[in-house]
Amino acid sequence: MPSSTSKPTRIAVLADSDTRWKWGALTAARIAPGPSMEAAEREDAQVGFELSGFLLRGRATPTARQLAEVGVTADSLREVTSVEFLRAMAEEEYDVLVLALVGGGVQAMLHGLKHAWAGRTSRPVVVTGYVGVVYEKLADGLLLRHGADLVLANSRQDAERFRAVYDGVGADASSVTEVALPFLGGETYEGEHDPYTVVFAVQPSVPDNRRDRVHLLDRLIRHARLHPEREVLLKLRSRPGEHTTHIEELPYQKLVQRLDPPANFRLVYGNMGEVLDRTDLLVTISSTAALESLHRRIPTVVLTDLGIREVLGNHHFVGSGCLASWDQLDAGHRPVPDEEWVARQGVAADGTYATAFDAARERIAELLAKPGGLGPLTPYYTPVTAPGYLPGILARHHLGPDGAPLPGAPAHDKEPGPVRQIVRRAARGAYRHGVQRVAPVIRRMGEL
Repeated sequence: MPSSTSKPTRIAVLADSDTRWKWGALTAARIAPGPSMEAAEREDAQVGFELSGFLLRGRATPTARQLAEVGVTADSLREVTSVEFLRAMAEEEYDVLVLALVGGGVQAMLHGLKHAWAGRTSRPVVVTGYVGVVYEKLADGLLLRHGADLVLANSRQDAERFRAVYDGVGADASSVTEVALPFLGGETYEGEHDPYTVVFAVQPSVPDNRRDRVHLLDRLIRHARLHPEREVLLKLRSRPGEHTTHIEELPYQKLVQRLDPPANFRLVYGNMGEVLDRTDLLVTISSTAALESLHRRIPTVVLTDLGIREVLGNHHFVGSGCLASWDQLDAGHRPVPDEEWVARQGVAADGTYATAFDAARERIAELLAKPGGLGPLTPYYTPVTAPGYLPGILARHHLGPDGAPLPGAPAHDKEPGPVRQIVRRAARGAYRHGVQRVAPVIRRMGEL
């Protein structure tokens, strides 16, 4: 572990979307051995780590605006393909590597890194985890992340579930480390603002159809009309044409154009924490913003208008005391969160957040100080344990069954020239057009 007089800890983060970049970069700051979390948060602090950011090239690669909105800076930041990233990891020295990717991406990188680091006497500590609430594909996502030195669980409940899955298949569960969501913070709610502000935090993929989205939007606008003295905000994740972790085929910006909202209704973008600074009531279907809000003790509602269903993710909030409908809200209902439920979700509204990452920092320090360095990565999935599954995951990242780059894999020794940049932008634009415009039309035609 680097001391205060040695070189700072070098941390690399690989992310595939704006949300995962935010999670990965903030997690890096929380788990870096050395300074406390509070010190890392001070703008004038001399933190003991250097952060190198890598953005995985794809449909959800963050735009400059999205990166600025996240509000997390790095000492260096570059866009890479999977093979380019693996080459960088083979050539450059880091102490900690955070994989902020979808499960398949994590699994591919674990095998690629195992190949890239073959024969090395030392390697970074590899860390991965989840951006928010884990309410679907628990076994699939966890086993795809197995092999990292630390698999971070954002709550006590998740840590217990993660270990149960690994133990149940005979996989080593020692990597599971309980932490909390890295982007919690802000001032505790002290009382109503002037004007009283209601915020509906949308999600790109939930709900996934026009009827349900129009219902939610209509009810939000109706609430604004019922309470003209309030400010009612629709908090949006991205502008049309931008992608986040999930594809948004029916942006609320376009749906609201057909309606006639009152003057006290507004669309807002920006950092969620800054929006919560002026929020008196946070409403959502199942967004992680609900946990941010609960952490600050802001009145929080998880909507039941569309039912309590796994596909919506709001089933995760059963027992929270936060479930309610727009009819109930319009009638004056205010939720009272269940303190025991909140405590199990890593929300840390009781003041324990300052120590939530201590165990992870201590574990990383132990691994960095391990005599002889760390051994090879050992994912649960191998060509022996999952011969019909793993090769396809690796191939999507242009890797062979042994983790080595396949012949012809896209990798570049230099920055693309002007022509290639134009072609790349055009191709990405065409892809997004296909996803957001053409694909929904085809699906609707198939439903006729």
